[in-house]
Amino acid sequence: METRTVKVVVNGTAYKREVEPRLMLGDFLRHHLYLTGTHYGCEHGVCGACTVLLEGRTARACLTLAAQVNGRSLTTVEGLAHADGTLNELQKAFTETHALQCGFCTPGMLMTLTELLNETDAPTEAEIREAITGNLCRCTGYQPIVAAALLAAQRIRDQRAVPTAQATE
Repeated sequence: METRTVKVVVNGTAYKREVEPRLMLGDFLRHHLYLTGTHYGCEHGVCGACTVLLEGRTARACLTLAAQVNGRSLTTVEGLAHADGTLNELQKAFTETHALQCGFCTPGMLMTLTELLNETDAPTEAEIREAITGNLCRCTGYQPIVAAALLAAQRIRDQRAVPTAQATE
């Protein structure tokens, strides 16, 4: 059996594994690294449940081969919380606005919105809706997800403003 060596940093931890060339990234994460937060929904790149951040940009783990991430860094939903285990602002906002029900789409939504919030300081509702067009949710009706993103964006802006205000005092 032919294998490829994959060296990757996932959520800040370096891994080295031998994998079959045809192994998908989602299967690599779930079955080789035991990071089960990345979900498989459609396995065609349509539903967004398998979204991860590949060097800060969203990628579909069901369409990406594990061998393609060799030498790169990834963030999965498990890597979003702070080092002490507390939830980040987006995760907190999701719980506060009831932006998750069954939770199946939640990891992909969080990853997609993380990219948006990293790139856009004050996203509009329209920008948020545009960002999540590739993520399907059958439970929430999307409004709580949009509300969570708006709330998280505001909190992140507020946190960034606090050191500036303290410095001028």
